[in-house]
Amino acid sequence: MTAVNRVQPADPADAVAHFAARLAFETDVSDVHTDLEAGVPDLVVVDSRSRESWDQGHVPGALHLPTAEIAARAGAEVPLSSVVVTYCWGPGCNGATRAAHEFAKRGYRVKEMIGGFEYWAREGLPVERADGVARGAVDLLVAPAGMACAC
Repeated sequence: MTAVNRVQPADPADAVAHFAARLAFETDVSDVHTDLEAGVPDLVVVDSRSRESWDQGHVPGALHLPTAEIAARAGAEVPLSSVVVTYCWGPGCNGATRAAHEFAKRGYRVKEMIGGFEYWAREGLPVERADGVARGAVDLLVAPAGMACAC
């Protein structure tokens, strides 16, 4: 028996359902960046982190709406017809999951941006701060120079 096959892979039909469901709930930083650059209407990207974290840098055009404030503010600030994408720090944080849950409870269509702000910055995507928008160095472990993932 191999380590991979200690638990047998799922039946293909079950795998299709599983992966389709994941794609319905998640998106990645590259896809969010592409849609923001294209000006996709009704897309609202929500940073669910604290004010201090937001001030350190955030996705340009994102709405700062900490999870604890979603119940009170979402109805006035985010049209119900929007597709909401939530993010927090990174893969080790489930803040975006909690924020997405809050939006879903209020009837919004929502996805979580996997990788969070960490992978946004690591991929060298634009970061907005009080002093403007800048791009950091690309982390070659997540976005090799001159190469596209093409996934």
